[in-house]
Amino acid sequence: MFPSARLPLAERYAELLATDGVVRGLIGPREAPRLWDRHLVNCALLGDLVPEGSTVCDIGSGAGLPGLVLAIARADLRITLVEPLLRRTTFLEEAVADLGLDNVEVVRGRAEALHGHRTFAVVTSRAVAPLDRLLGWSMPLVDPTGTLVAMKGSSVHEEIAAARPVLERWGCADPEVRILGDGVVDPPTYALRVAWADPAQVSLPLAEDRGTPRGSASARKRGSRGRRSRGHGNHGRRES
Repeated sequence: MFPSARLPLAERYAELLATDGVVRGLIGPREAPRLWDRHLVNCALLGDLVPEGSTVCDIGSGAGLPGLVLAIARADLRITLVEPLLRRTTFLEEAVADLGLDNVEVVRGRAEALHGHRTFAVVTSRAVAPLDRLLGWSMPLVDPTGTLVAMKGSSVHEEIAAARPVLERWGCADPEVRILGDGVVDPPTYALRVAWADPAQVSLPLAEDRGTPRGSASARKRGSRGRRSRGHGNHGRRES
C-alpha cells in the first residue's frame, strides 16, 4: 500500500498515532496494536479510487484518517485536511511538520466553511455521518467532474437506500460501492463513490436549501418565489 520510499513516513505516522494520538484521545488505547490493518492499510486502500494528481479534501479528518494516510502513500495528491476541533488540528499540523509533507494543508473548521469558496476533485471522509447528512457537507465541495469517496461499514447499502431522496435532490448519479482489500485486511474496506449525474448541469457554488446546483431550472424556479438559502447544520465525527 505504501511505496518503499515512503514507508518510513508511514511507520513514523503509526508511531505518532500510537503515542501522541493515544495520549490526546485521538486513538483509543486498544487501537494501538492494530494500527496498520485497521487504520493505515485500511485507509491507504482508498487510493485505488483517487485519480493521479487529484486535489483531495478530507472532511472531519480527526487524526488524519484517511487524508493524511493518502498524503503519505501518494505524493502526487494535494490534500486538504478539514477538522473543527483544535486538539485534532494541532496534532495534524504537528504530524505534517514532523513528516515533512509539503502536499498537505490543515484547515480548522467545518466543511460548510469552504462551501462556495473551494472545490476538489475528490472529497473523502471516514465514519463522519450517515450518507443523507454526508451529502450536504460533501457535495458542495465536489468539482462538477469530481466524486465523493467515503469509507463506510458493511451497512453501506442500507445507508444508500435511506438516502435515495437526498441523492435525487442533489442530482447525484447512482452510488457505487467498492470492496477494497478483500483478503488483505479484515474486515475489508467498504468505499462509497458518488458522482454528479450530469456534470454539465452543476453550476458552483451550490444552493444550500435543497441541495440543488445554482442555475438549474428548479433552483431558478425557487428563486423566483423568493425563497432564501439556509446553511446545513453542524456535523460531528466519531473518533477513529
